[in-house]
Amino acid sequence: MALDILASRGDGTRLHPVAPRLAPMFCFALLTASCALASFAFACATPFAAFAVAAAAMLSLRPALLVVAGAWLVNQTIGFGMLHYPVDGHTIAWGFVIGAAALLATVASSTLLALLPRGRTSVVLATTLVVAYATYEIALLAATPFLGGEGAFTAAIVARIGLTSAIWLAGLVAVCGIVRLVDPAGRKAMSA
Repeated sequence: MALDILASRGDGTRLHPVAPRLAPMFCFALLTASCALASFAFACATPFAAFAVAAAAMLSLRPALLVVAGAWLVNQTIGFGMLHYPVDGHTIAWGFVIGAAALLATVASSTLLALLPRGRTSVVLATTLVVAYATYEIALLAATPFLGGEGAFTAAIVARIGLTSAIWLAGLVAVCGIVRLVDPAGRKAMSA
């Protein structure tokens, strides 16, 4: 069944498009490719909250943190190397704040996913995204007294980036579903 990618396994993960032994590499490839695409499309508005939820839904906390850190590194490499972000202390500091916020969103996602009931995974993922996004934005907002940028926290901007994150999470779940459908070996490994 196609929706079985959303069924919870005994290990606490909720998305499992591939066999458990392949999940960290699959998640890393999925999120770094997605991050590269998002970095070119949105630059500073990369949907790290969605990435945090997807990683936490596929992996335990430690590998999820490593995967999100890898996605952040891809984002920063593209930003400084290809999009020509200014190489100054202010921009570098914001880069680290964004990375820390993404990691905090991952911890919040992993914690919430462990606490929420195993059924109704779509609702649980949506709820987790709200918490991850709030965690991410609050962490960024906490840096504004030191780094400036309060103007980026208008209701319209925060809502637009939140909607973007929701769309990205839906897309990531859809990719997981497609991979699950086209990988019969992975399905057999999951049922074994």
